[in-house]
Amino acid sequence: MRLRTQVLLLQLAVIAVSLGVGFGVVVYGSDDRVRDEYAQRALAIAQTMADDPDVVASVAAHQGTDLDRAELVNSSLQRQATAVARSTGALFVVIANADGIRLAHPDIDEVGVHVSTDPSRALAGQIDITTDRGTLGDSVRAKVPILQPGLTRPIGLVSVGVSTQKLTRDTRRDILATGLIALVALAVGAVGSVLLARRWRRLTLGLEPDDLAELVREQRAVLHSLDDGVLAVDSANVLRVANERARRLLEVSAPVGTSVDALGLTPRVRGVVETPTPEPVAATVGDRIVLVSSHRVTADGRDLGMVLSVVDRTDVEELTREVDAVRAMSVALRAQRHETANRMHVLAGLLRHDNVDEARAYLDDLTGPHARTVDGIENVDEPHLQAFLEAKASHARERGVTLRLGPQTWVAGALTDAVTVTAVVGNLVDNAIDAAAGSADAELEVELLTDPGTDAEDGTTYATLLVTVADSGPGIAFDDPAEVFTEGVTTKTDPAVPGGRGMGMSIVRQLARRIGGDVTIAEPGGTGRGGAVFVARLPGVIEEGGRS
Repeated sequence: MRLRTQVLLLQLAVIAVSLGVGFGVVVYGSDDRVRDEYAQRALAIAQTMADDPDVVASVAAHQGTDLDRAELVNSSLQRQATAVARSTGALFVVIANADGIRLAHPDIDEVGVHVSTDPSRALAGQIDITTDRGTLGDSVRAKVPILQPGLTRPIGLVSVGVSTQKLTRDTRRDILATGLIALVALAVGAVGSVLLARRWRRLTLGLEPDDLAELVREQRAVLHSLDDGVLAVDSANVLRVANERARRLLEVSAPVGTSVDALGLTPRVRGVVETPTPEPVAATVGDRIVLVSSHRVTADGRDLGMVLSVVDRTDVEELTREVDAVRAMSVALRAQRHETANRMHVLAGLLRHDNVDEARAYLDDLTGPHARTVDGIENVDEPHLQAFLEAKASHARERGVTLRLGPQTWVAGALTDAVTVTAVVGNLVDNAIDAAAGSADAELEVELLTDPGTDAEDGTTYATLLVTVADSGPGIAFDDPAEVFTEGVTTKTDPAVPGGRGMGMSIVRQLARRIGGDVTIAEPGGTGRGGAVFVARLPGVIEEGGRS
């Protein structure tokens, strides 16, 4: 069956069922509503009669079962009941005494006779509303007790009934009106369904449901099988497609149909979305580093939007930091090995020529305080950090830069997160070496100090490591010093790195903030003010009293 026919039949069926259910609800509700209206009407008439002083006095005067029927038929009570029934349109107005004997009835043959329905509730002082069959047929009736002042027990009752035939006529009238409205709605719905089916066929380019389903399955399979993230927005900057990889890498949880402004993208990623960027651009998102690129999509000269590709580079960056640390250590060890070999040659020459005193003095110099590669390194009582600083000092010497430790340097304890600490300190020191290299009196000062921290549940104390790095370079080159922490902003280039440079300081600050710390600029430096000074605060990275 063709798509157009299926849609038409389905919509007609839905409309018909909806109208049928609605019609039934209206009919059922109309009957209840009309019945309730008639019951309230009967109750109002009965209460008015029961409260009438003349009615109360007349009923009080006609108690018992041995009553003169002729007197009752011609009584004012009978005339009053008949007049009320006629004026209100009620089927009947019946008045009875405490024994259930009718004192007034539309049929005079029933006057003086016991009521045909149960009067017990009304004679017990309760209002009784029922649908019942009496001598005049089915009716909705209300029975109200007649109370005489000073007495607690009712002296009679008033029963007012409205014929259910009238109720049925009113209900039938409502049903007919509702039915006509339903038929009109069905006709309008049918016409609308035909028009909608035609439009749907145009929008789907004549494709049948199976074809559409197959296209969706293929698209979903391709998107979710990719290792890269794919995110697409239309020309109105509204999200249209996002696979799970893209959502995870960009931390996007908003559903399809959300505006780009509400996706929570970082400024750098947002810039790539807004401007076609075929070349990969590095960006930080949460704890991850990603490469993002974008391409504009057009069809038949019409702008369809932008497609964003996302690649995770976090693991590569972490490995790069670890390799950099190992490389620095390797360079330092190679330099130390070369220096040690030279010293051994000197010592061997002195001993070979029996210059024992000179050899002993030379050994004293080698093992004394002047033998250390970095002055004050003994104040860093942490093996990893000590070796790392010595490696960086060797690297600085190769660049013609002197690395010295600040006079307040003091580190005691063991590193709990060596990778983060070496990444932060290493990046700050490397930048300082690059800045100081080539300047007059090229040097940089590193000061490390532990600040007492908090005690853990197991009694271990974790301290905060405060790092200050100052260089003799020209200072920060940007008008706004804070730009050094902006992704992509750099004074260095490296074509071998996809996405370019300008990520180091951004990552360093990210690493510090991830553990509750931060990296800030204490002094931007500049012309006449010397080099820049950076301060890093790394809480909880030193276990006081521990050993690596």
